[in-house]
Amino acid sequence: MGTIDLHAHYLYLVEQLTELETALEQELRRDETGQRLQTIPGVGPITASVLSSQLGDGKQYGCSRDFAASTGLVPRQYSTGGKNTLLGISKRGDKNLRRLLVQCARVFIQRIDYQSGRLAEWVKAQLERKHSNVVACALANKLARIAWAITTRQTVFER
Repeated sequence: MGTIDLHAHYLYLVEQLTELETALEQELRRDETGQRLQTIPGVGPITASVLSSQLGDGKQYGCSRDFAASTGLVPRQYSTGGKNTLLGISKRGDKNLRRLLVQCARVFIQRIDYQSGRLAEWVKAQLERKHSNVVACALANKLARIAWAITTRQTVFER
């Protein structure tokens, strides 16, 4: 395969991606839940569409922690002799959704200087005490809980 063939294939793939992004944006315009989910800081069209399809109306989850647990973003528990210990995230559930939520959290953290509100203040306080990877997972957990609340209450994110 020559250089010209590779470049032509690259241009073809870029065109395909553009078409998919356009189709996704058109679908999101018709999806009220997806539009509301995009009001969450760091959540873009791809994550909003995956969250919308995963959550549905959100009623299948009893609370926001149940949804966060289904994505694998809650701490694992180890208990022995009546003593409970919290470990790292459980990593159960939809790996793609967990990856997208962590990526949204990383984007939020990367642009923290331009963010305001209670969520930004919480993240800044966490970053002073903990490693950025730990904060990213904690923020992804919080974003999953916010997404559940927005879906079930049919509201938008308020800073």
